[in-house]
Amino acid sequence: GQARKMGVSVGPGRGSAAGSAVAYCTGITNVDPIKYDLLFERFLNPDRISLPDIDIDFDDRGRDRIIEWVVNKYGKQQVAQIITYGTMAAKSSVRDAARVMGLPLADADKLAKLIPDLSLKKIFEMDEKELKQKLGDQFQNAESLRKTLDENSESSRTLDQAIRIEGTMRNTGVHACGVIITPTDISDLVPVTTAKDSDLLLTQFDNSVVESAGLLKMDFLGLKTLTIINDAIDLIEDRHKLRIDPDEIPLDDANTYQLFQQGRTVGIFQYESPGMQKHLRDLKPDCFGDLIAMNALYRPGPLAYIPDFIKRKNGQQKVVYDLPAMEEYLSDTYGITVYQEQVMLLSQKLANFTKGEADTLRKGMGKKQKAVIDKMWPKFVEGCTENGHPEEVVAKIWKDWEAFASYAFNKSHSTCYALIAYHTAYLKANYPEEFMASVLSNNLDNIKQVTFFMEECKSMGVKVLGPDVNESSYRFRVNEKGQVRFGMGAIKGVGEGAVQYLVQERLANGPFTDPFDLVKRIDLKSANKRCLEHMILGGALDSFGLKRSQYLAVLGEGQTFLDELTRFGQAFQQGNAGAPTLFAETEEIELKQPEPPAIVPWNTMEVLRKEKEVIGIYLSGHPLDDYLIELRYFSKGNLNLLNEMEKVLNREMALGGICTHVDHRISAAGKPWGSFTIEDYLGSYEFRMFGENYLKYKHLMDVDFFLFVRGAAREKVWRNKEGQETKRIEFEIQDIELLSEVREKMAKKITIDLELEDLDDTLLDELNKLISKNKKNGGCSIRFEVSDKSNDTKVELPSRSIKVEPSNELLDSLTRMHQLSYKLN
Repeated sequence: GQARKMGVSVGPGRGSAAGSAVAYCTGITNVDPIKYDLLFERFLNPDRISLPDIDIDFDDRGRDRIIEWVVNKYGKQQVAQIITYGTMAAKSSVRDAARVMGLPLADADKLAKLIPDLSLKKIFEMDEKELKQKLGDQFQNAESLRKTLDENSESSRTLDQAIRIEGTMRNTGVHACGVIITPTDISDLVPVTTAKDSDLLLTQFDNSVVESAGLLKMDFLGLKTLTIINDAIDLIEDRHKLRIDPDEIPLDDANTYQLFQQGRTVGIFQYESPGMQKHLRDLKPDCFGDLIAMNALYRPGPLAYIPDFIKRKNGQQKVVYDLPAMEEYLSDTYGITVYQEQVMLLSQKLANFTKGEADTLRKGMGKKQKAVIDKMWPKFVEGCTENGHPEEVVAKIWKDWEAFASYAFNKSHSTCYALIAYHTAYLKANYPEEFMASVLSNNLDNIKQVTFFMEECKSMGVKVLGPDVNESSYRFRVNEKGQVRFGMGAIKGVGEGAVQYLVQERLANGPFTDPFDLVKRIDLKSANKRCLEHMILGGALDSFGLKRSQYLAVLGEGQTFLDELTRFGQAFQQGNAGAPTLFAETEEIELKQPEPPAIVPWNTMEVLRKEKEVIGIYLSGHPLDDYLIELRYFSKGNLNLLNEMEKVLNREMALGGICTHVDHRISAAGKPWGSFTIEDYLGSYEFRMFGENYLKYKHLMDVDFFLFVRGAAREKVWRNKEGQETKRIEFEIQDIELLSEVREKMAKKITIDLELEDLDDTLLDELNKLISKNKKNGGCSIRFEVSDKSNDTKVELPSRSIKVEPSNELLDSLTRMHQLSYKLN
């Protein structure tokens, strides 16, 4: 309740605490445990001695304020964070030992890179056969390390020391979310210290010891999704004058279920992975119970049960129960045991277990505690038999539970997180612009994520405009037309204070009319010259009608128009600040506005490059926009795929992009080689070239060149001086050419698809004029495919005599003619 008063969002609950009706009634959790069969015993088993811990999600922006409030309420001496102890892992042991032993950095690096995902102790003590089985491809590396240890060398002595120090304490840290609150001074109960970068006390006992010492641990977690929901609700209120209360969002909204059914869950908490999207499209969830189940099933292990779950939901597989009595608790999940709570409820119903025994069984099976399972089996059979259930069926149920219980999920947690997901999906389905603006705002510091969500906006039909001093805030927002405006905070060097002042001034005294009006009214101390320059390069002043190059053109004495503009603004503000001047009594001084220079504007490439420097992405366009035809019809794959090359091994690829970085080098053996990075819409990749290949293509390796690279990812074997082999996947370049030459070389045929019913004199006349205008000798042949829908037939009509040039003008004109579509090959 206090958090909500402070404007901090609180999650509906987390973990087994959501099973407590008392927690629900007092407002700690927000999901009715009785309605969803969430069990109290999970949270506080009568047989359990230790106190239950409550995990609470807060929006990540408000979490620190809550901790501050807790400190003020209970006292600085009664609240502490929990220490964590970091131990020496294999690689850090080797690097630390190497530093002390004086082993050269290159040798230390070589050793560290050989270490597979295993401790040094196991690498050197494990049986060779077992090690081979465990490591697979990495066994060669482990073998090299074992040989090195047997040598008489600096490397061997370093390894020997590393083995001895591995596992020892290296440093201390602070538990990410645990907070201890005590009834008296915490130092009376456990030893404390102070954290390096916090005013809070820190326990000297770590998590497990603190709990066994009887202290109550609260987990205060920061959840970004709650901030996204909060910000979206604020944006909706701002535009629609409607305040949404997440607790009152209806759980039967048709738009929301449609979104889940179509797998449009990018940005939806817990449901956004491609695998989950596919399963949702197959499942077609139409009730909240389906979402709870998918949240529990989409995890390693229970994933295997999803196909049956989907078939049963859609009536393709019969829903069967081992015993009729099981239907009551398994009908929601179509006869499949999904939750630990189902095991608990059924053991009580079938075998008369007490609530405490049911929870002990759940824990024993979940953690594969053989002694507990063996002890409870006779009791289970006896109880089931008393209730008239056949022993062979009972044995099957027990066996199924044993196999599945370690996978079965906590329904309390799944329900709470499905609810948060539903809230985000409701906002995305019903208020897409505000939702995406909030998602973008909450990923401002991660430009890759911003790019990813911008693509999602495009596919949703949500228009995202660049920053603008008259429409943008610090974060992303939605304008009156329902378009998302880029946040000015996404521009490097533009501080929050400068933007807040600008927005307040704009709201108080109306929009800025021109650059002179802007510099007269904003705070030129926080919005300094660098800040204004970056705003110009990011496009925030474009609406004033001047070209970006005009502001930054160098005039006389190395001064730019921006310099003159800021001086004008400063002079105006000082003159209006009420400071007395010599002529104040007699006349008002009129400041002369500087003249914007008339100069040649930057070309598109220059504008975009500078835009990317200050925002991190191309925003008002993309350098490759001129080559969309080439990329659509002649490329195979995209550069993003090369970041996981094992997935495209031996697949022939043709990749177009803009060259953004080049390096020409000389190897230790004196041979020239080079690397170049190219970038497309989805990603970038650094290619390396050696030997003849490098000499053949180095003239094409230049920044801002548009390149077309053909090749394939191949597995290569490398041998070092000692003859040891390592396998590596590398992209093997077969050919490079300029992207601008691809269309002319590769476009041999334009196929125009027409519907018979659309064919009339007007269309034919239009096509005839277009083709005549673009005729060319030895260019591209034209072919028509005419379809007749009435009898489902298609006729191909090649034109042998006419050749055309596949120019942008021709292809754009074909695209604009709605009665046809075309292919280029």
